[in-house]
Amino acid sequence: MAHQDHRHNHQTIDKGNLFLTIILNFLITVTEILGGIYANSLSLLSDALHNFSDGLALIVSYFALKIAQKGSDEKRTFGYKRSTILAAVVNSSVLIILSGLLLREAYKKFLNPEPIAGKVMIFVALIGLVANTLGMALLNRGAEKDLNIKSAYLHLFSDALASVAVIFGGIIIYYYNIYWVDPALTVIVGIYVLKESFDILKKATNILMQGVPEGIDVMAIVQKLKGIKEIQDVHHVHLWSLNENNLFFEAHVNLREDLLLSQTNSVYERIKHVLNEHFGINHLTIQFEYNCCPEADIIQKE
Repeated sequence: MAHQDHRHNHQTIDKGNLFLTIILNFLITVTEILGGIYANSLSLLSDALHNFSDGLALIVSYFALKIAQKGSDEKRTFGYKRSTILAAVVNSSVLIILSGLLLREAYKKFLNPEPIAGKVMIFVALIGLVANTLGMALLNRGAEKDLNIKSAYLHLFSDALASVAVIFGGIIIYYYNIYWVDPALTVIVGIYVLKESFDILKKATNILMQGVPEGIDVMAIVQKLKGIKEIQDVHHVHLWSLNENNLFFEAHVNLREDLLLSQTNSVYERIKHVLNEHFGINHLTIQFEYNCCPEADIIQKE
């Protein structure tokens, strides 16, 4: 119970920090729109649009966290925890689309560089950098354990990188009138964000497809369990994750002796210890058998 309360407190903190980040993001958007209009800067207006779309993505993440805190019920026996994974898919997909659009705009600017008011560009970008850095600090701890928060964090990180690029670009433009610097920096940021977004999308898709969690070897688990003296073999193994923090394992375990049901409790506890201690698996379902399915596959071919 204490563990559940601790986890709930973390979720509450993440949700509160995410709400503050949403407010910051829309303040940045308004600032960049006003700055872009004043400086007649298309790049600032484009970044404002980017920030606005990020704000919408943060709202998706916020409501996903709220939904994920709902308990299990008759229709959702696993609860609503995967709502954060769906949000991560939406957010990373939006980032991929936006990065592609930014790369396209960068190509156009390489062909037709546009004059930019460098001084205003630097000032507005500095405001954006400070606000995005504050938002990243608010989400930093949650991003380490939640794909949804990580995708929201990545939105802010991409905006912060864009702000740094705009600042450097603004300095060069202000002093040297070299306008192609702006699209060049946009390409660097865009490629980085694309890579990170595809990584999140890959992880989230693997979870939704109930794939084996990254870094875990099914055969290593089987060999470890067969090291328990009462176990003859392990087959019909299924391993998947509900989200980043909840790993599930189920299998048929063939015993060497015909044990009483009460005697299997100690075997179960040892299996539980091995799975949790060595592989971080915290939910398991074991079907004990004796002299059954001797030629069964470890992974059932259906």
